[in-house]
Amino acid sequence: MTTLVDIPLAGAGGEPVDFARTIASHGVVELAPNRLDFAAHALETTLAVDGGARTLRLSRNDDHARIALVAGQADTAMRRELARVVRYMLRLDEDLSDFYELCTADPDLDWCASGAGRMLRSPTVFEDVVKTILTTNTAWSGTTKMATALVDHLGAEAPGGGRAFPTPAAMGGVEETFYRETVRAGYRAAYLVRLATDVADGTVELETLADPDLSDDDVAARLLALPGVGPYAAAHVMLISLGRYSRLVLDSWTRPTYSRLVGAKRQLKDTTIERRFGRYGRWAGLAFWLYLTRSWVDGDAGTDTS
Repeated sequence: MTTLVDIPLAGAGGEPVDFARTIASHGVVELAPNRLDFAAHALETTLAVDGGARTLRLSRNDDHARIALVAGQADTAMRRELARVVRYMLRLDEDLSDFYELCTADPDLDWCASGAGRMLRSPTVFEDVVKTILTTNTAWSGTTKMATALVDHLGAEAPGGGRAFPTPAAMGGVEETFYRETVRAGYRAAYLVRLATDVADGTVELETLADPDLSDDDVAARLLALPGVGPYAAAHVMLISLGRYSRLVLDSWTRPTYSRLVGAKRQLKDTTIERRFGRYGRWAGLAFWLYLTRSWVDGDAGTDTS
């Protein structure tokens, strides 16, 4: 294993970054091509860049994130590109200072100000949208199997045998039967083919959704227009991929989990939950998510939901 570079763990506003919480920030982190080592607080993943795919191990080295190459070689240009992609995934360009200021006035979330809240994102919005679609209306085991099948059959191979998440062109280049019979995607098969084809030919431009000139409403509308994306999926992609935190991810896991944590005798209404986090404004969805997932690092070691 070869160390490529150590990246300072600091946000755009100079705020701290909790590396362990970042790499375990949501369930999609555990889907292929990622392999999360909870005990070591490390993440192994395979990325496709110019020159080929490479498998990396990300870990903490004091106040830096260490990027190590698991197998193969990387020239200067590839090293630079791999480091750029990892910085993007860790969201080190994002400033959470304003969010932390709000947290310090909330006894339930003041712990976040030490560096929690950075949602690990995939190298592309496309990957996060696909993975989110795979989480809908299925058990987590089903989501895991579908993501693994996509990577194993369509992803570019790296030295050492790891495979990257497939490109839109690779996913759009196979028939719908592949998604039904091999990926076992069920009704999602048609959605995946259409989405991949539209992104590959430029009909849909997912990577532009990060444009700061777009409002959250505009972004939500564009996501909802995608095949297989409903209100839950749109809010989820906005949270984990786009850095747009105004919407709460309300689903069959978050609703009962919140109700249990606050000691409610029955599941609370969405309006009641939204009212609790209204003080956070554009950060409301992030505050809600962190309230739910504090134990993922401090307590329980694993995640089992997106």
